[in-house]
Amino acid sequence: MFLAIAAVLFLAWLLGITAFHIAGGLIHLLLVIALISIVIHFLRGRSTV
Repeated sequence: MFLAIAAVLFLAWLLGITAFHIAGGLIHLLLVIALISIVIHFLRGRSTV
């Protein structure tokens, strides 16, 4: 689940940098959240549920 959220946030960040160069701070915040989500995903490992 965290990996899917990270992927969506990363794509939103990438789209924001290329298409909408208006809200630079918000776009970089999305990247930080995506990276944190990926780190949490790998630290938790694969769940059995």
